[in-house]
Amino acid sequence: MNRAPTAGLYHPSFEKDNCGFGLIAHMDDQPSHTLVSTAIEALARMTHRGGISADGKSGDGCGILLKKPDAFFRAEAGKLGFTLADQYAVGVVFVGRDAASAQTVKTTLGETLSAQGLTVAGWRTVPVDPSVLGSISESKRPDVLHVFVNASSNLTAREFDTRLYIARRVAEKRLADDPVFYMPSMSAQVISYKGLMMPDDLAGFYLDLQDESLASSQCVFHQRFSTNTFPEWRLAQPFRYLAHNGEINTIRGNRNWALARSSKFETPLIPDMSLVTPLVNTTGSDSSSMDNMLEALLAGGVDMLRAMRMIVPPAWQNVEHMDADLRAFYEYNSMHLEPWDGPAGIV
Repeated sequence: MNRAPTAGLYHPSFEKDNCGFGLIAHMDDQPSHTLVSTAIEALARMTHRGGISADGKSGDGCGILLKKPDAFFRAEAGKLGFTLADQYAVGVVFVGRDAASAQTVKTTLGETLSAQGLTVAGWRTVPVDPSVLGSISESKRPDVLHVFVNASSNLTAREFDTRLYIARRVAEKRLADDPVFYMPSMSAQVISYKGLMMPDDLAGFYLDLQDESLASSQCVFHQRFSTNTFPEWRLAQPFRYLAHNGEINTIRGNRNWALARSSKFETPLIPDMSLVTPLVNTTGSDSSSMDNMLEALLAGGVDMLRAMRMIVPPAWQNVEHMDADLRAFYEYNSMHLEPWDGPAGIV
């Protein structure tokens, strides 16, 4: 994982950012390529919300998070000669551009997935066109792979997601010394395409996004403006669950409390919590740490609505006419998790 070293007067905790984001969806949940194209066009119209490096072509980071285009990936799997189960996931993997480090990642991830009872159906090299990148972005560019993971028929969707989470966290810890390895997503529901290109060049870089057969019904998109934050491929958004605009002013306390409470978290879905701790990173952006916290709660069995209300509750304490049950809900959850506070727009 790339990160700026702590040296002299610099410390990663001083970093802050501000961005732009959006969400577009078909209310009837019918996938279309038009929706994907519209999301990319909307992203391009937010170019002014992001930073641009001196070369004029390297952005601070942009991307889209799509509901998994099932037909597209089943067709790609067929071309590559492997079969996808009824329930499968696709992982996006950033790896070093040398064959040795890529093979180490493949082997490690295969082992951690197998340890969770999951099967690697196959790998795919994501088609890209690096010529659209600026020199700064190109110098940091990873190779991008897709890993396809089949679930056994007896797993529920929640159990599958949790096992994917555990496998990824174990792999991340085993590969902690790899400066490039990162997984933007590994999910049965969504797929991520992101990087340090300009929004206009997202589809130019990721050739999948030009394919008319790639259709989705939900797209979250994000353009990053990093103030005092070093642009990196892994810090482009959306993250695995959310896109965030603003700043979490309480981030140091949130991270410290997450570390302090690690021994208190228990869930039958993750019998050995040591496999996934620490739950949040302490060197990425505030948004990435919040995404880590949300992901941990979801993997532990908390539903999305409750998890988000725990992480970013409203200022409920002084609302005189709040429903008593709702007040009790916020009061109860405040004893378990402090708010991640600050000006924020989150989708």
